[in-house]
Amino acid sequence: MARGIARAASFGGRAAAAGWFSYRRITVAVCIANLVAALLVLRSLTSFAPAPKRVEVVQYTEEQIRRVEESIRIRREAEPVELVQAVKKLRKVFAREEKRRKELPLELKLRVSYELVGRLNGLGDNGTAIQQRALESWRVETLKDAKSASTRNSSNLGLSSEEARLLKRALEFNWHALLEDIGLWISPEVPHTEHDDKPENEPEEEEIIAGPPLHPQCNTELHADYGGAAVRWGLTHHKESAADCCQACLDQARNAKPGELKCNIWVYCPSEFGCYSPDKYEHKHQECWLKQADQPKLNFKDKYSESYRDSHPRAPVVVPWMSGVTSA
Repeated sequence: MARGIARAASFGGRAAAAGWFSYRRITVAVCIANLVAALLVLRSLTSFAPAPKRVEVVQYTEEQIRRVEESIRIRREAEPVELVQAVKKLRKVFAREEKRRKELPLELKLRVSYELVGRLNGLGDNGTAIQQRALESWRVETLKDAKSASTRNSSNLGLSSEEARLLKRALEFNWHALLEDIGLWISPEVPHTEHDDKPENEPEEEEIIAGPPLHPQCNTELHADYGGAAVRWGLTHHKESAADCCQACLDQARNAKPGELKCNIWVYCPSEFGCYSPDKYEHKHQECWLKQADQPKLNFKDKYSESYRDSHPRAPVVVPWMSGVTSA
């Protein structure tokens, strides 16, 4: 029995050893197979990779080199050197002006704006030229005060020496930029001279009114705009001519029922470009307004005043409307 047990033990040991060696061989075989597969894949990738391009050195002839040098010389001579230098100078000037503008403190800007607004309010509704002269007078006075502030250590504006220095620089070199910063801008006065080449005794040419002649009852006035209560709203009431507009006023007054307004004023827009009015509406060609007023009064006649055009920049020089007060 002991011999049988020993034989069985010997057989089990050999079986275990054989199993261990077979597992080891399988693992080694799998690793080798993976390594071979990886090498094959790497070789296939490198075989399909594009070959590095060869750098070819181009050989130019002396004639080609001469032409290239000639083109470079012509291009350099064509460069706007003076223009480039002028642009650089302008950039430096703008940079200095921007620096000066930023140096002025906000409190000092507010103080200057209060002074200027107070000076302009004292002028009332005077023209642009008077306002410009008032601003220039203030600038000269304040500049003189700022220059002497460093010696007197005091100024009329109560400025310190540093504030006086900054204000002096702004008034001398950056006056218009300072006005822009504080929100004050006055349009420049444009001189205009009218030339009248007609002989002294030659009569004025009469303006031609399009359409049929107007009835004497219309009392036509060119370049005139009368006020009054609207009998017919002109925005939706258009007529082919001024004569038709006046006739519409006469017809309305003749056919008005008791208690209704009777037209005694007609206002017509003869301009193909429309007619100006200070209201919010756009008044177009051939508008015909029928109005009524017990005491008719002119809104505008011949030309809009300079003060009116200063406050209404869209207003033209000549009144475009034509109108009339009908006679009974």
